[in-house]
Amino acid sequence: MLLVSFDCFIVLFQTKMEDIDDIEEEDEFGFSRNYFLAKELGGASKRSAHKLSDIHIVDEQELRETSSNIEMKHAKEVSKLMSDYKTMYPKWVFELRCGFGLLMYGFGSKKALIEDFASASLTEYSVVVINGNLPSVNLKQVLLALAELLSELLKSRRKSSGSVSKGQETSPLRSVDDILSFLHAPQSEDKDCFICAVVHNIDGPALRDPESQQTLARLASCSHIRLVASIDHVNAPLLWDKKMVHTQFNWLWHHVPTFAPYNVEGVFFPLVLAQGSTAQTAKTAAIVLQSLTPNAQNVFKILAEYQLSHPDEDGMPTDDLYSASRERFFVSSQVTLNSHLTEFKDHELVKTKRNSDGQECLNVPLSSDALRQLLLDLNQ
Repeated sequence: MLLVSFDCFIVLFQTKMEDIDDIEEEDEFGFSRNYFLAKELGGASKRSAHKLSDIHIVDEQELRETSSNIEMKHAKEVSKLMSDYKTMYPKWVFELRCGFGLLMYGFGSKKALIEDFASASLTEYSVVVINGNLPSVNLKQVLLALAELLSELLKSRRKSSGSVSKGQETSPLRSVDDILSFLHAPQSEDKDCFICAVVHNIDGPALRDPESQQTLARLASCSHIRLVASIDHVNAPLLWDKKMVHTQFNWLWHHVPTFAPYNVEGVFFPLVLAQGSTAQTAKTAAIVLQSLTPNAQNVFKILAEYQLSHPDEDGMPTDDLYSASRERFFVSSQVTLNSHLTEFKDHELVKTKRNSDGQECLNVPLSSDALRQLLLDLNQ
């Protein structure tokens, strides 16, 4: 009797395990089926209902005035933080005298902090300020100014010491290499004979190109120059290689978050919520285009470039756009192009009209300046 019961139990157990295996197989199959079904549905074109005109934007001047009136929070804590930084000024001066460069990083504008440090603790040295947040910076003029200051400094030191030796004059300096050679020449054994160059936003738009960074690195390695700089971009360290960081700039990194607003640094950047400027119109259009596929963006670039090169025409014929896009392998068929054009029209990035020959032409409803700025934004 017990043997029969045990056999029945074994049969029931095996049946139960088979049912569990069947359920697991069904679940696994169902998961796989749902995965590929979702992929298939996800591949279908989904058009957003949002349009460029739906973005509510205000006047840029009004927005800047409003943002400037925002009261700063935690004023007491920030003031205490700044007081703590001031106790580090003697250490920073010592590090400069030892030949290091100072690199300030952290959240918040560091312009006021660095300028306070220079005015309070670098009074014995000549200081030149470079604003990297400006749209353009003429580094050669900066180097000439540094060379002239160094020349005057050396002359005054020779007079005070009674030396009659003549140093290298700045008049024959023509190229950047000549100026850097003069700044690097061992014309004084005094380690305190240097000029401090303050670079606000050394990672700014005007200084991000490799040529500018190489020039600044060579400047920092000059025996009579010390650099105090700030960075704000999260990827700023990618501007430099190992040699530049450890040999030329010779940075000592200081984490000095100030939590101060970027009022000065942001003057030349268009506000995302503001209207009226060419840069902002291009910025808004770029936001929409960046949500589309790379091929769609490339098709739009072809249309924009054609419109800039043919300003007197009604637009680019659809057939010509298809031929140009197909040649560059951005589209494989007319259906694909029509899908991209539908996206453009839904977001009001493209208008259509017929020319005198009856051809359907495509036109981007932006000014030439805004269109150029848009292409620059897309190519970054």
